[in-house]
Amino acid sequence: MPDDGHALMHDAAHLDPQPAPRCAAEIALARAGIRPLADAGYDTHRTIDPTERATSNASLYIGVRTKFVLAFVAGIAWFVLTVAIAMPWIDALSARIGALAAWLVLGAIALLPGFMNAFLIASLLLDRRPPRGKPSRYPPVSILIPAHNDQASIVDTLRSIANQDYPGVLEVFVIDDASSDRTAAIVDASDQDWLHLLRQPSAAGKAAALNRGLAAAHHDLVVTLDADSYLYRDALRKLVERYLGDPPNTRAVAGTMLVRNSRRNWVTRAQEWDYFHGIAAIKRVQSLYQGTLVAQRGFSIYERAALDDVGGWRDCVGEDVVLTWAMLRRGWRVGHAEDACCFTRAPETVRAFVQQRRRASHGLLEALRQFPDLLVKPRLSTLFVWWNLLVPWLDVVHTVLFLPGLVLALFGVFWIAGPLTLALLPMAVCINYVMFRVGSQMFASNGLRVRRNLSGFLTYAFVYSLILQPACAAGYFAQLLGMRRTLSR
Repeated sequence: MPDDGHALMHDAAHLDPQPAPRCAAEIALARAGIRPLADAGYDTHRTIDPTERATSNASLYIGVRTKFVLAFVAGIAWFVLTVAIAMPWIDALSARIGALAAWLVLGAIALLPGFMNAFLIASLLLDRRPPRGKPSRYPPVSILIPAHNDQASIVDTLRSIANQDYPGVLEVFVIDDASSDRTAAIVDASDQDWLHLLRQPSAAGKAAALNRGLAAAHHDLVVTLDADSYLYRDALRKLVERYLGDPPNTRAVAGTMLVRNSRRNWVTRAQEWDYFHGIAAIKRVQSLYQGTLVAQRGFSIYERAALDDVGGWRDCVGEDVVLTWAMLRRGWRVGHAEDACCFTRAPETVRAFVQQRRRASHGLLEALRQFPDLLVKPRLSTLFVWWNLLVPWLDVVHTVLFLPGLVLALFGVFWIAGPLTLALLPMAVCINYVMFRVGSQMFASNGLRVRRNLSGFLTYAFVYSLILQPACAAGYFAQLLGMRRTLSR
């Protein structure tokens, strides 16, 4: 997998902009599948129901709701099977800590994760991405880049934008959040006519910086990008095409984040697999069921009107999570462009990694606290809201009980972890195989190759969760204790 600029080839020329849609109404018509008859290259007036869209050339078409039911049944079937296998384990633990506690503990360690993995596997196998259409005219786009002491990466980020093959009008705002290094000077020295520098008088955080950029933006589509992100050659075009081709109620689309500095050390090598496997697969399945739960700040596209409607980004730790959930609360859809690739720098130390994941888990609880009514919304994506509600329980049990249980098992005490724990391995192998196959196909379509990173995969498979879940648990406790400011950057 590419990293640090090695093997990232941008051979597509920067095309001259074509005339762009003139207003938000024209974008909405294109989104809905309605094309003006006078516009060359557009179909006649036609609307597409996203739940009836053909997903492949095969004669047998399975609708989205049917896919959900099939995947849910597969998850339940695996859950029932694992309960049957685990009953001796549950009975033995019940004799020591009581039946309710035993079910809660083993449910978090084995039963619920098994259901989740079976559901994901079935969904990935059933998923067929609808083809991206190519509009006759591409809409203008405003790109917002909040920056704070990013002199080491901002040049590469801007170069990746200049190398895009996007055939529409672009404007880029770098919002310098009171950097103490040369970030602002580097941007100010650029002679690109599409690039603009906005200076924050004092460091107010990324939410404030993004809102400042939003106020200055002129276009109806807004893309956010981190100052250490690097867009792959046609990422912006594919992101916009996915947005235009998604169901008409889509208000945001998340791009695909991948690790750029994966060769740095064992910490980044493991994260390469997390981004390539876990994060990408979950976003893909959430998008299939009409509700990606996070349009990440690092690379996503939003409708300007939707951003204005929800009040922009809120001053909190998980501003991108809260923003996304505010859109979902209004009944809007958030999609995922699986082949719009953006490479970012992952934390290179355990401490930085822990801080990042503490912020992520903190942001999850912020969103749950602000939008609890999403738990009862009658739609497919509600399953993933419940999924996220249960994740803190899984992480805390794993941290407080399962890890000590592994230590006890080394001494022959099999109360929590024991021989039956090995029954989890077949499901783990299966989910990793399916994720790898799906991700590899996406890479091949982008002209990328999966890097041989066996040590990183082994670390990801056997060590990663030993660090990740305690870090997430710490984030939950920090949120409950009101430690927002300590996690703000």
